[in-house]
Amino acid sequence: MGLSDGGVFIAGLGGLGGYLLEHMLRLGPAFIRAADGDVFDESNLNRQLLSAPSLLGRGKAELAAERARLVAPGLSFEAVSEFLTEENCDRLLSGCVVALDGLDNVRSRLVLEAGCARLGIALVHGAIGGPFLEAGTVPPGSGMLSRLYPGGKEPKKLPGLSPTAAVCAGIQAAEAEKLLRGERPPLWGRLLMANLDIMEFNTTVFVRD
Repeated sequence: MGLSDGGVFIAGLGGLGGYLLEHMLRLGPAFIRAADGDVFDESNLNRQLLSAPSLLGRGKAELAAERARLVAPGLSFEAVSEFLTEENCDRLLSGCVVALDGLDNVRSRLVLEAGCARLGIALVHGAIGGPFLEAGTVPPGSGMLSRLYPGGKEPKKLPGLSPTAAVCAGIQAAEAEKLLRGERPPLWGRLLMANLDIMEFNTTVFVRD
């Protein structure tokens, strides 16, 4: 079965987003739209794939576009130098069938979840901190992230690590590939949590069939 004619939206182009972009460019969906209003700084160098010392101060969306032209020059790619907000969410999601969470805060994640619910789009969530990661696919309208983050409370933040970002993005990309083929992925309505320090993996069911 081939990939869907719909596009993929990547929210955030930092630690998770850079790796998500790389996987999607090589997977080759109909089109990719990626949004981030930030620029690279020194704190990004330890884990963000698109960053490099010579690129500090440059926009993440701008460098994502350059990476897309290098890796997949024939792919339709739109880079948007904006942070995700309630005002632009539906516009950024338009035409997409899968949304990928490369964000770094709960408020933006809940905005993205609400937008995906309105438009009926599956959201592949991911989050990292130190050696810890979580990933899962949010069925549209399920409120899975709202239940995961009650009251929109931010969890304690740990410094991001490159291996954690790469593993989490790989899991998210595998889920997205299933969705683009019209299949239900293994983490549909489920959250996989991992501790890479001890290689412990657990899955919790949030949405039952």
